[in-house]
Amino acid sequence: MAVPKKKTSKAKRDQRRATWRRQAALQAQRALSLGKSVLTGRSNSFVYPEDEDEDED
Repeated sequence: MAVPKKKTSKAKRDQRRATWRRQAALQAQRALSLGKSVLTGRSNSFVYPEDEDEDED
């Protein structure tokens, strides 16, 4: 017979949400930092292929 699960406490719920938000904020910060470094040309870790001969027909 199906039995309902125990209710998760608000503290545990808030703790999980805080972890998810912290991880998302960190990823957003890293993405923004990488984007800025690529646009300024100061990136050493990101390889962006530049096509020198684009119009070859």
